[in-house]
Amino acid sequence: MEIHEADLAPGGADEAEILAGLADDIWTEYYTPLIGAEQVAYMLVTIQSAEWIAQDIGQRGYRYWLAEDQGKPVAYCGAVVQMDRLFLSKLYVTHDYRGQGIGKQFVGIVEQWCREVGLPRIQLTVNKGNTDSIKAYEHLGFTIVDAIVTDIGGGFVMDDYVMDKPIGVSRPGDEVPA
Repeated sequence: MEIHEADLAPGGADEAEILAGLADDIWTEYYTPLIGAEQVAYMLVTIQSAEWIAQDIGQRGYRYWLAEDQGKPVAYCGAVVQMDRLFLSKLYVTHDYRGQGIGKQFVGIVEQWCREVGLPRIQLTVNKGNTDSIKAYEHLGFTIVDAIVTDIGGGFVMDDYVMDKPIGVSRPGDEVPA
């Protein structure tokens, strides 16, 4: 399994297409029973499209990582710095690769970035009905800290839990005098 950071440098635009293709496969299979085909279709042409992903990377400060098995794309992850936290916006794994530790590897990469930028925590949102992912995130040290409903347009909402994972970092000024 190889994980690398997605790049929009020359030739990298294709990676936004690859990520969007993975989103299409994963969302159609996994999320249709949770949120319905109409909302999945809406989200795929908006926040999971190649154009959106390219803007995330090129304009909004996101970093995306792509996992491949012998050149076959099997999972992706995206995160962004948001004020006092790192927001893990996307972490999706194709059906045949779930339960093989790819999510754990992605969370480890995001934790490292969180430490590098000196932020104290990672947050994410997860659909309240997505019990398998909630259990996986809890196993990785995340806890539910809030419940939110977000209007995403098109007559749709995301009904999510906010999950948080503290990251042990020290920031300038945090030192305790001896």
